[in-house]
Amino acid sequence: MSDRLIRGLGFVDAAAIVVGSMIGTGVFLKSAIMAQQVGSPPWVLLAWVLAGLLSLAGALSYAELGAMFPRAGGEYVYLREAYGDLTAFLNGWTRFWIAGPGTIAAYGVGAATFLEGALPLHFIGGKAGTGIAFVLFFTALNCLQVTVGGRVQSFVTGVKLLLMLGLIVGVLFFSPQADTAHLGQGSSAHAFTLSGLGLAMLAALWAYDGWNNLPMAAGEVKQPERNVPLSLILGVLLVMVVYCLINLGYFLALPLQEVLGANSSMNPGALPVATKAAMTFMGAAAVGVVSIAFVISALGAMNGSVLSNARVPYAMAQDGLFFRPLGRLSARTRVPVVSILVQAVIACVMAALGSFDQLTNYVVFSSWIFYALVCAAVIVMRRRRPDLARPYRVLGYPWVPLLFVAVSVLLIANTLWTMPADSAIGLALIAAGVPVFYAMRPSWKKAGG
Repeated sequence: MSDRLIRGLGFVDAAAIVVGSMIGTGVFLKSAIMAQQVGSPPWVLLAWVLAGLLSLAGALSYAELGAMFPRAGGEYVYLREAYGDLTAFLNGWTRFWIAGPGTIAAYGVGAATFLEGALPLHFIGGKAGTGIAFVLFFTALNCLQVTVGGRVQSFVTGVKLLLMLGLIVGVLFFSPQADTAHLGQGSSAHAFTLSGLGLAMLAALWAYDGWNNLPMAAGEVKQPERNVPLSLILGVLLVMVVYCLINLGYFLALPLQEVLGANSSMNPGALPVATKAAMTFMGAAAVGVVSIAFVISALGAMNGSVLSNARVPYAMAQDGLFFRPLGRLSARTRVPVVSILVQAVIACVMAALGSFDQLTNYVVFSSWIFYALVCAAVIVMRRRRPDLARPYRVLGYPWVPLLFVAVSVLLIANTLWTMPADSAIGLALIAAGVPVFYAMRPSWKKAGG
């Protein structure tokens, strides 16, 4: 088997991975639970803006590291360069067991949630069965050459942007219920607290999650020193604008009580907030039409996640820090097929066992621990290796990475305080990697030669 990846992803494909991995299910679902956490439209909109700015700060920091180390693995590579094998291993371990398959499973369950509005899912295995079917299909697709996954990602991202533009225009300009008075409504049952704002930001960060996916596949990007940072920065900016506009549309078109009662863990049988907003200008037809449109969006994000996340265990195995079979490439397609298939198995189990909000909480909490470490690595590498070539330097250094790290620490602490059970599970899974690392490292290294 060949041991070299193919650099088959151009700028458009790279940007599509950033945008397409971010725009998935969260923007269509999370506004309801965010409204329950902060109690009024202005606070929800602020949470979207703050989460977007935080994601942009992270993307700016990742852009510097991505241009310096344009190899498969993304965060794993940066953490290994900055902190050594153990920290890098724990990141890859977490992505292998939680973040990667959890993201994919959440997109599968989210897509099934939307499809339920158009089809009777009890005839095809329910939400879990449908989500698993989606996981298996896109896994098979990504076992082909990376250019196939890249082209699919570019096409689906273009379609979903057009669909979102149509929804934005519809709710802002054609909804007869649109009323600026809706923005001033509040809920006495859901009073604002700073802790609630933190939880709302955590929910919004799920919708923004995915901006870190492209660096994982940097080993397959053409001209990575240019295309990785450019795609990251422009992609996050575009998504932030789209998210803020579509959420403004939700709250103009719908009274606050309608948003509060939309689909969430508190109202699992309700319609998604995006469907409710679309019904204000499309009528009952919106349920079916918009459901299919949102399925396309969720599946586009799933495709980007399947493509990028599988490259992390591949890179670890190549370095002798994980099970050697995960580092094998298909001789025909030159993609890490074993890593992709194992990832699919774990994602299917998670889709069968977890709810959408529970899955996203696990993913966001565990991921942001490592996002903070990666952005701090920008400062570490500036001090430790000033001699390294830096094709891109983060704007606003050192304040941008420092701000990202500081806010990330606050969000992590708030999550520990407000969701101790979910947080404890996430921390336990990360910590479980420590004894595995020390017990298995000698045999992995030996197998790797």
